[in-house]
Amino acid sequence: MLGSEICRQLTAQQKKVRALVRKTSAPEKIDALKQMGCSLTEGDFKDKVSLAVACNGCDTVITTVSSTISHQEGDNILTVDHDGNLSLVAAAKKAGVKHFIFISGRFDMEIGLSLVTAKRAAELAIINSSMNYTILRASFFMEIWLSPILGFNYPERKAQVYGDGQGAVSYVSYKDVAAFAAGSVDNPAAFNIVIEAGGPEALSQVDVVKIFEQTSGVPFEVQYVPENVLKQQMNEAPDPLQRLFAGMMLMYTVGNAMEMTASLQKIPVELHSVRDYANAVLQKEAVTV
Repeated sequence: MLGSEICRQLTAQQKKVRALVRKTSAPEKIDALKQMGCSLTEGDFKDKVSLAVACNGCDTVITTVSSTISHQEGDNILTVDHDGNLSLVAAAKKAGVKHFIFISGRFDMEIGLSLVTAKRAAELAIINSSMNYTILRASFFMEIWLSPILGFNYPERKAQVYGDGQGAVSYVSYKDVAAFAAGSVDNPAAFNIVIEAGGPEALSQVDVVKIFEQTSGVPFEVQYVPENVLKQQMNEAPDPLQRLFAGMMLMYTVGNAMEMTASLQKIPVELHSVRDYANAVLQKEAVTV
């Protein structure tokens, strides 16, 4: 989702873009990249040779890759988010890449999640690589966290709220994170900095439910998931991925508010709001019905 949007924005700016795809990539996604004007190179984050080929001749590398949502056999936090990102940094440096743009996150280090450890290891390697770098620490994506996949079931007017629902979050659209990434290319103002990428306002989960209720004109059925239940789920998770999602939900309960003035001064982006998102998805739903 994010990688394709970055490609779309860069090609719209007449940038020459090479997209890394896998043998198993969906044909419709590959066709979409071709229609944008991207050249394609086949590879995998677990295949160092393919990463070297992908980086050869490139001035800038942008990576959005994570195994958290889209993963296949052999993909996990260690092989992709940790080792894969370190392999990409090494390949980019060896290929003479001038600028490395990394999509990271704004995480609570105290919870001790493998994804956080992997992201921070990649950040450190990038900073120490001698390449110019831009690290985008993104907030919670509204298209993911305010969607049925994580319990915000707006089509059925139901919402799971994690914790007490009061922690303020600067929900960000993936389109805006893409805009920060695309706006960093060939932009000296974006060199060698960490940029926070959030939305235009910090809202609690309770605030978001109210916005969707106001937009749809229908009250939502709300179910609260207590913080102690999330802690128990994390501690008793049968596999690393379930532990990760429980831990991420714990971070979510605390909130993730950002002050965006400095980031927008570096890279001007017209940010989408949660209300924009609510209007878009509910209107699409109405049209579909």
